[in-house]
Amino acid sequence: MDELLSQVLALAGASGLAHLGWQTLVMWIIGCLFVYLGIKKDIEPLLLVPIGFAVVMVNMPLGGLMDDGGAHGGLPGLFYIFNEYGLRTELIPCLIFLGLGAMTDFGPLIANPKTLLLGAAAQLGVFVAFLGALALGFTIQEASAIGIIGGADGPTTIFTATSLQVSDAVLGACAISAYSYMAMVPIIQPPIIKLLTSKEERGIRMKQLRPVTRTEKVLFPIVTAVVICVLVPKATPLIAMFMLGNLFMTSGVVDRLRDTARNDLMNIVTIFLGLGVGSTMMGEAFLQWRVLGIYLLGLVAFSFSTAGGLVFAKLMNVFLTEKINPLIGSAGVSAVPMAARVSQKMGNEANPKCHILMHAMGPNVAGVVGTVVASAIFITLAL
Repeated sequence: MDELLSQVLALAGASGLAHLGWQTLVMWIIGCLFVYLGIKKDIEPLLLVPIGFAVVMVNMPLGGLMDDGGAHGGLPGLFYIFNEYGLRTELIPCLIFLGLGAMTDFGPLIANPKTLLLGAAAQLGVFVAFLGALALGFTIQEASAIGIIGGADGPTTIFTATSLQVSDAVLGACAISAYSYMAMVPIIQPPIIKLLTSKEERGIRMKQLRPVTRTEKVLFPIVTAVVICVLVPKATPLIAMFMLGNLFMTSGVVDRLRDTARNDLMNIVTIFLGLGVGSTMMGEAFLQWRVLGIYLLGLVAFSFSTAGGLVFAKLMNVFLTEKINPLIGSAGVSAVPMAARVSQKMGNEANPKCHILMHAMGPNVAGVVGTVVASAIFITLAL
């Protein structure tokens, strides 16, 4: 009888029920919330659904999904593999950029090169959040990763965080913040836009962009990759993959590679990305006020980035004879193509004859490049 009782007690001790804590329950709620937002509210469902489910699973008591395999000489946990060999090696962010490049049209930027300045101006929030994070006591490595949230570019945020070897908790908070604010562009940007522009400014019509030749589109990714990688070498991994993907699309001779990069490979890597990000959110490290404060800093960063693009566009109009719609400045953040669509929608509301979507795509894709350059600067300074 005593032996049977001891076996029952041993079995109970091996059960996860005996190891449940408040942190586990809170993380389950957070994970379920992400799944709810993805399914019910359609907020970045391709990422929030796997991230949310991973958060629940990785916080399962005794589940072993994040075991490194070193303690008992066994195999590493499943989610540890996604984290350590997907995120920490920078493989997943770079593959995401390959797919993004295969879906990006640089035509509007080539047709109107001055919109590159708007993409640069929209990085204001990156540096504001960086300085704010330093002031709040974050290390320069953590502040660099937090700052990149202002670009609303999830893969670049993850790349920066992993390059600077920040903790899993900070990495997870930065990634979730970046993707959340990308999804909430239609909610966050309109109030800022209305505050900084008049209805007349939002209704400015712009001339149709000139046609861009195939030669220009083929040369652009090659020339851009060489110039940026020479000037800021730390940007090479992301820029190389981004421009290679774009070359797949513009060359017109590797349709199979283009389709694989933008469809099958992108879908597979997105699953791994979601599981890898979710694996970083373990309760004991994640549920700290310091980590949770990253979300607030991310919102500040994104707001200043939107404002920076708008104000710079208005400043450009002081010197330009052919005025530009300042709404295309707010599209200078990296949230492609959501920010450009918001610009188009608000411009059309102010003036039904205002159609600026293609104009807004110029600074929108320039913002992607600008955020990568900002990331490379931070990595260079912080290492």
